[in-house]
Amino acid sequence: MPVDKPDRTGVKMLLRLQWRERKNLLERSWEDLPPVTKSALRTAILQELHEELDRQAKAAALARDEAISEESQPENKWDTHSQEAAYLAEGQARLVIEIGESLAFYQSLPMPEFAKGDAIAVGAIVGVQTGNHTSWYFMGPRAGGLECEVDGRKILVITPQSPVGRQLVGRRVGDTILLPGGGSRSPTPITHVE
Repeated sequence: MPVDKPDRTGVKMLLRLQWRERKNLLERSWEDLPPVTKSALRTAILQELHEELDRQAKAAALARDEAISEESQPENKWDTHSQEAAYLAEGQARLVIEIGESLAFYQSLPMPEFAKGDAIAVGAIVGVQTGNHTSWYFMGPRAGGLECEVDGRKILVITPQSPVGRQLVGRRVGDTILLPGGGSRSPTPITHVE
């Protein structure tokens, strides 16, 4: 008895539709999107910082407990487990303080609106054309490397001291920068400032 082959035309049509939707999304002009809501961005950054603060506070408490634990006491002069745990606890505690300071900065940070021709400064959301898509950055005073999603865009927080931040400060839409990483570094245009 012959085995029926599955009907693949429906699957092929579905795959073509999905491919077209992805292609249209990549080709869609980001200028059609409304600007990112700065208050939503602040809220997302504060939420990420609160989550990181909780993680680091727990890690600091664990490291402190390990440093003072009865089991961590040195068995001989070469046993440095307790000392290493104490150094780790101190580093974690400093990180908790830094995150707390970042929270305070972002809670009171003015979030100015930028026009398309304005120079990039702290508080700007910047779009950079990378290949077939736009990479979004927020120029913040601290907490570089934090990533959050706001209004359908993934936004990476950078600082003016970072390699990308140093190139962006003072630039405008239409200027180019060289993004770090990858083998070849080609000029990358700045397409948006909000």
